[in-house]
Amino acid sequence: MATSMIYLFVTILLVAAHTAFAESNMLQDFCVADLNGEKVNGYPCKDPAQVTPEDFYYIGLANGASTTNTTLGSAVTGANVEKIPGLNTLGISMSRIDYAPGGLNPPHLHPRASEAIFVLEGRLFVGFLTTAGKLISKHVNKGDVFVFPRALLHFQQNPNNAPASVLAAFDSQNSGAQGVGPSLFGANPPIPDDLLAKAFYLEPQEVQKVKGKFPAKK
Repeated sequence: MATSMIYLFVTILLVAAHTAFAESNMLQDFCVADLNGEKVNGYPCKDPAQVTPEDFYYIGLANGASTTNTTLGSAVTGANVEKIPGLNTLGISMSRIDYAPGGLNPPHLHPRASEAIFVLEGRLFVGFLTTAGKLISKHVNKGDVFVFPRALLHFQQNPNNAPASVLAAFDSQNSGAQGVGPSLFGANPPIPDDLLAKAFYLEPQEVQKVKGKFPAKK
């Protein structure tokens, strides 16, 4: 009896898994996002009769973004589903990152995607941290590719006297981005000072000073 129940349980799990995998496949040619529709873990499909080539097109990565007025000397230009509605349900997106001399894309993570960068110009110091605290880092040059696994903290730094830029590819139509500093010290409502002070071995007044550099998110 127990063996029969185990077989039944395993069979149900296999059927459920098969159904889940089957339903994750595309059931139509595309599902261009209706950006004005109600979001439920993504965007609803636009009427196919209203789809145009512009839904699959974006020129925003052609030229570098200005880093002049950026705090850390880097600028990210996204090409996700909100810029290219045709990416909806396809599970991919891109971005371009430009770095001033000495610029930094500070430690952050993408909760919904792994990332691969291709160096367009310049030389960068890049790396990510494993959950065991090991730093995996390397200097990369023009034409090189480097990969950051999903949801791991990573960074890119331009330690040189010339600008640099990369193209980044993600296995999500909307990878999300969570920076360490802004998330912890710019939270809204704010994380209590005493909690952050204890977590980072700081004095409360030091926490307030750091928070002053990260305006609270709206």
